[in-house]
Amino acid sequence: MKTLTLAVTTILVFTSSVIYSQKFKVTLDAGHGDHDYGAVYHGHIEKNIALAVVLKVGRILEKRSDIDVIYTRKTDQFIDLVERANIANRADANIFVSIHCNANPNNAADGCETYVMGLSKNASNLEAAKRENSVITLEKDYKQKYEGFDPKSPESMIGLTMMGEEYLNNSISLAGKVQEQFMNVGKKSRGVKQAPYMVLHKAYMPRVLIEMGFISNPTEGAKLDSEAGQQEIAESIANAIIGYKKENFETGNDDAVKPSQKVEPIKVVDSAVKKPTAKIPEIKKPEASKPEIKPEPVSTGVATFKVQLSASGTRLDTTPSNFKGLSNISVSSEGSLYKYMYGETSSYDEAKRLLSEAKAKGYGSAFIIAYRNGKKVSVQEALKQ
Repeated sequence: MKTLTLAVTTILVFTSSVIYSQKFKVTLDAGHGDHDYGAVYHGHIEKNIALAVVLKVGRILEKRSDIDVIYTRKTDQFIDLVERANIANRADANIFVSIHCNANPNNAADGCETYVMGLSKNASNLEAAKRENSVITLEKDYKQKYEGFDPKSPESMIGLTMMGEEYLNNSISLAGKVQEQFMNVGKKSRGVKQAPYMVLHKAYMPRVLIEMGFISNPTEGAKLDSEAGQQEIAESIANAIIGYKKENFETGNDDAVKPSQKVEPIKVVDSAVKKPTAKIPEIKKPEASKPEIKPEPVSTGVATFKVQLSASGTRLDTTPSNFKGLSNISVSSEGSLYKYMYGETSSYDEAKRLLSEAKAKGYGSAFIIAYRNGKKVSVQEALKQ
């Protein structure tokens, strides 16, 4: 009996230690460092702001026992772009989050945007990527290390292939949550965008690059460089990471992040796709023009897949004319946001076909979502059963 008790105790201790060790790993990357100052405007220095925010995000996340935080740098030091990604790869991180400040010669430019790795023909996105990628010229032997990659050449950047396209949907999901959280504190959203960033290119996991705001804008720059402004941004980013973890690595969403007051709608942008110039009028007359908000699918354990097309603060009628000819559109509300989905199927292969169809219509940032028994679950969880 003693032997049996000891064996059972050993198994329980081993099992609990395995479960405890399965933490969600987040790699936080503070852009620039040391002799690489990043953007400098009005006395505000990007490398210092990025590091201050990263350390604040890290402190928030480290209070949770279910999250491990890995830093690419915790001091004012220079880290090669490829090494930043390698730090995340070696740690086998679940996500990689690179934090930066934006800049523009036009000092009136403002707002936040979050990038995922992707090819882009959009001039402003390419310029942003060129600015960040130019850091490699400060590295020793960068021509050999990056195999002749030229950060000043748009053709060279467009030549970057999508590494691990299976991470794109999750990257877009994480980026969308960052923008939602920023909007919840009243920040202007410039959307989720794609661009060929070298630091994202080499990280093999869902990864995003956050431009917190324009350091070149006197008002926004001053807020970015303030203790209160940095804390607000850090809490937003931490909440987005926690929300992403709940949605993709946990079965329930009962502890979701609370939405705050209504703010301007999130823009989920596929920069390579030309958008129609005509504005869709906002529907103000309530009952007549409100779209039917269908309840999420309820089933007996069978997973149901949909394709999320966009998220917006504007409520649209679900007619095909509002969705580039696509029919079978459903909508769900989450706080001040409306999420528009296309199709509904229990077949993952069919869901992938619907995704291809949505992208062909111009929804380049669309991605597959899953439900079981009326609750949203990760696609990975849905596929397990």
